[in-house]
Amino acid sequence: MSEKLQRLQTALHAVLGERIQALECRLGEVTLTVRAADYLEVCQTLRDEPSLGFEQMMDLCGVDYSGYREGAYDGPRFAVVLHLLSVAQNWRLRVRTFCPDEDQPLVASVNEVWSSANWFEREAFDLYGILFEGHNDLRRLLTDYGFIGHPFRKDFPVTGHVEMRYDAEQKRVIYQPVTIETREITPRIIREEPYGGLH
Repeated sequence: MSEKLQRLQTALHAVLGERIQALECRLGEVTLTVRAADYLEVCQTLRDEPSLGFEQMMDLCGVDYSGYREGAYDGPRFAVVLHLLSVAQNWRLRVRTFCPDEDQPLVASVNEVWSSANWFEREAFDLYGILFEGHNDLRRLLTDYGFIGHPFRKDFPVTGHVEMRYDAEQKRVIYQPVTIETREITPRIIREEPYGGLH
């Protein structure tokens, strides 16, 4: 581990103390895991504490851990992951928090801490169904208004629930049940002669 990453870990321990649930350094990156109850407060501290100075949020995404490690994982299903940057200190940090309730995944919005979180939180809501408490405009961003479900969840069917097409007679877009038939594709091993011009 580099000296800079050791300094970052030391600063995080000094400032956050008991609010750290886990802190690990792998492949040259530091990941901080905090409880959902501490998430908003920790994010404000990460931004406002001069010794840390994470003034920019570069990314926020949802994660669905169902099926993780081929089903051997038994922790919470949904998580929110942030990637932060401190220009002043020249270091990066990954922050992760798990949603305590699988049926209604909910964490605090960090939109008031970093305004760049706005559309990222909307995307995580749209694709994973994660709710962000305190977000003032939490609505779908990428899917259609009438879309049912959250397509990045691991239990969402690959074919979807409905398909959309333009109907020339009605002169509008219509929705209909999925007509794609699932099939198993088996590679063809025995080829007809001649194949590719070879005899």
